[in-house]
Amino acid sequence: MVKMAELTTLESLLEMGFDRNRAEKAVANTGNQGIEQAMDWLMEHENDPDIDEPYVPPAGNILGGEAQSQPSTADSSEGQEGQESFEGIAGGDIGYIETEDGVKRPMTEEEKNEQVKRLEELMRVKQAERRERERAEEVEREKQRRKQGQELQQMRQKLQDDEMKKIAEQRQREKMEDKMARQRVKEKIARDREERAQKFGGIAPSSTTASSHPGQPSPSSPTSQGPPPTKKEYDESRIQVRLLDGSTITTVFKAQEPLAAVRVYVQMNGNTPEGQDFTLLSPYPRHVYTELDMEKPLKELGLVPSAVLVVAKK
Repeated sequence: MVKMAELTTLESLLEMGFDRNRAEKAVANTGNQGIEQAMDWLMEHENDPDIDEPYVPPAGNILGGEAQSQPSTADSSEGQEGQESFEGIAGGDIGYIETEDGVKRPMTEEEKNEQVKRLEELMRVKQAERRERERAEEVEREKQRRKQGQELQQMRQKLQDDEMKKIAEQRQREKMEDKMARQRVKEKIARDREERAQKFGGIAPSSTTASSHPGQPSPSSPTSQGPPPTKKEYDESRIQVRLLDGSTITTVFKAQEPLAAVRVYVQMNGNTPEGQDFTLLSPYPRHVYTELDMEKPLKELGLVPSAVLVVAKK
């Protein structure tokens, strides 16, 4: 009965088809610890840019044999180290079997092929394990990528929602301010009308009193010679406004009210769409009123005692 001596790590790698440079580097970098470690190293470093370059042992470092543990003498050890082959570094007899009585003989081709097949099967297992590990790592990376994408999408959605909320609040504030401004103008118009009514109501009783005493002489007799009559001062202006659809609205304003009061009145009582920007103009002679004109009194603009204005789009 014979006992089979396993191939050395270097020879096993060469039998499996690995390049010699790669095989030597794998054996050296794994400390000649066995075929599995060498195969693992080859699979991990197969994409290294210098993987196919010849292996150069470090100076003064020779694996396998007693030269590593004992210091060498000056000239004789240098010659031995220079002549030592990588098979010596790998160590052991290459391709031999040992019988029970300790006699070694070379392995047959069938025995070599059997051991190479076993090593190839081991390599296939290692490669399958590596592929499975890489697949699991890829799945985990994809999970992380999707998770990060979802978190980024949620952040973008939150920022968009916050921005839309700010815009809605701003619009609500502007709408409220515009409503309050209109209300103030409306109240001012109402107060002005009330003042006009009170003013005209105070004059009426005086006229009645004067008419109830016809016998009393008037301060100015028709026959008296007095100064020429002065130009009548009007306190009110009757404004007719022609709207965009051709219809008209008419109301009375105080002569000292600004033209802006007429524009607000049109906004509140006309059929102008909300948000539609417009201006006012006089048709004869044609004159388009500017924002500065809006602050001027009707009397100053020559719109007293009456006038016709036209609404025009800006």
